[in-house]
Amino acid sequence: MKKIFLAPITLFLLFQIVPLRTFAQYGAGGVHLPYESQKASVKQTIGLTEMEIVYHRPAVKGRKIWGDLVPYNNGNPIPWRAGANENTTISFSNDVTIEGKPLAAGTYGLHMIPGENEWTIIFSKNHTSWGSFSYDQKEDALRVIVKPQSAEFEEYLTYEFANPQPAKVTAELHWEKLKVGFTVEVNTHEIVLASIRNELRNTPGFSWVGYNTAAMYAVDENFDYDEAIGWANSSVSSEENFDNLETLSQLQTKTGKADESEKTMQRAMQIAKPMELQNYGRQLIREKKVDEAMKIFEYNAKKNPDQWFVYAGLARGYEAKHEMNKAIENMKIALDKAPENSKPGIEGTLKKWEAK
Repeated sequence: MKKIFLAPITLFLLFQIVPLRTFAQYGAGGVHLPYESQKASVKQTIGLTEMEIVYHRPAVKGRKIWGDLVPYNNGNPIPWRAGANENTTISFSNDVTIEGKPLAAGTYGLHMIPGENEWTIIFSKNHTSWGSFSYDQKEDALRVIVKPQSAEFEEYLTYEFANPQPAKVTAELHWEKLKVGFTVEVNTHEIVLASIRNELRNTPGFSWVGYNTAAMYAVDENFDYDEAIGWANSSVSSEENFDNLETLSQLQTKTGKADESEKTMQRAMQIAKPMELQNYGRQLIREKKVDEAMKIFEYNAKKNPDQWFVYAGLARGYEAKHEMNKAIENMKIALDKAPENSKPGIEGTLKKWEAK
């Protein structure tokens, strides 16, 4: 068998790129040992979009990091692995935008080119390599420029998803006394709508609940009313009840059909259960629609006078109107009629009101 000999300089470069410890971890016939820079991951869901960063965490260990261990770009833009060991990777389950630039769903190798005043963040289509040693710019999916920020000392390199919002989040690297972040945005409404349309073709589309939930999303998010009215009508056709009639009424109001909305709500109230009316009144109070809430509470009390909680509803309505004598009066009626397990909460409320 012919033997292969490596020149001393070749061996030197090889072990500079791949530490001896690696061969102990992954050498032929060897056993797996812990990395000195241990593996970690961080996940975040924005809307329905799942994101994950997988990386290894080197320590400062008293070393000068920026501009030394990790060189700055001084006319020689050498990418850094943005961690240790294998590629740091970042994954997105849906299409996103990074600093306003589009990036398709998938998993990417995350590399960075540090600078004293600005950093280049690189998303590479190759995410299965060791570090940045085989990085090829031709495989770039996206590059963005961001500004570094000073930060409190962090011994171990850390990634986090900071300040999550309904449609965006900031992915941040934090190590030593520096943070570098980039904004990830998702079109949550478009993604959720696509998911809803697909799900309604399956089991959720065979009950009133699926269509009503879809329509309620449009109500809560204030968009796509026309399609949502179709969903609400499908829900009502499947099984008419207070919940889906209320949803339909709200959509009719939002689309300028006030008369239809009132008729729909009257129909809903006729078939509503006492607790459904109670919850609807409380919802109106939260929306600062106190007069409308009082009409619901009064209607509920007249229709269901034997239910203790209708008087608690009246009490909450009068509280919202700052008519505390009437609030206390009705809460005492609720206390007399309430089951034993509900009395402590009512008594606590009365004590607070009477103390004021």
